[in-house]
Amino acid sequence: MKYSIDAKLPMREGALVQRTSLPVEFHSPFTAAPRAHARLVAMAARNPATDQQSPAGCLYLVGTPIGNLEDITLRALRTLKEADQIACEDTRHTQKLLAHYEIRKPLVSYHEHNEMTRAPELIMAMEQGAKIALVSDAGMPLVSDPGHRLVTLCLRHQIPVVPIAGPSALLASLSASGMPTEEFLFVGFLPARSGERRRALERLRIEERTIILYEAPHRVEECIADAMEILGDRPACLAREVTKLHEEFVRGKLSEIAAALEQRPARGELTLVIGPPDAAERRVQGDSAQSLAARVEELMHQAKLDRKEALKLAAKERGMTRRAAYNQIVQGQAREASSGDEG
Repeated sequence: MKYSIDAKLPMREGALVQRTSLPVEFHSPFTAAPRAHARLVAMAARNPATDQQSPAGCLYLVGTPIGNLEDITLRALRTLKEADQIACEDTRHTQKLLAHYEIRKPLVSYHEHNEMTRAPELIMAMEQGAKIALVSDAGMPLVSDPGHRLVTLCLRHQIPVVPIAGPSALLASLSASGMPTEEFLFVGFLPARSGERRRALERLRIEERTIILYEAPHRVEECIADAMEILGDRPACLAREVTKLHEEFVRGKLSEIAAALEQRPARGELTLVIGPPDAAERRVQGDSAQSLAARVEELMHQAKLDRKEALKLAAKERGMTRRAAYNQIVQGQAREASSGDEG
């Protein structure tokens, strides 16, 4: 939306004239020099779906509140109002958001159980010019939520994909966690089964960046226990119900958070932020009495790594290069072989 005030127009002073194509300028009637003027530009987001050179529709990835209904942008509301159809995980959940802002649009379900068939249907609609808004139950679509298949199909069919930025539980939790924020790794949900979860944590053992993950309330205690055993007793923060009425942050070592959960089990939406190991913890891992060769075999068995990756991981745990670790193992095998020959 663009407006202009011009002293040359025969109108009441200060009146607004709406223009749809010209840039916005304010010309002061009190300055003689035409160059002395203030310039105000009303920024309007470019809409690929209305571009004359783009006859196809458009997919909008709209961020929605993660708990507090006030956490939604003006652009997101405008996009939802202008969309021809809204694809959502749970139509009942999204309907509550739309009703709060008095938005009435047709809804269609889009979730992990039907996206194989629903995605092609939405592609066909967008190829005919439809503007589709994709939302998740909370936060940005595709972040630990369905939508990747639809986006890849849009790109394959040359349909514009426009992100409408919004709330994110992982960033909100990280910012308030007290953990280092310069570098971090988001791993989403760890596997639900214990064995697979422990193998995933084994791969994160040498990770020195802040780790962020989501977890369900009924599994969080087991997850923290496994993390403490495999990663060490690192500093961490458990964020619960972020932006909601009962928002809570439990900070401390993993062992301290585990003790807190024994006293009061967690409920609601959870985000676990695990900080990097401190210097003392690194020394403990590096000074392990377990032989390097045994550690490589353990990683191959537990984390399902090939020998090359297992050697690289074991070497990093001990602060060694992969070549030095390889030479150490070869020398150890040579000593064992010579001892056997002497015997």
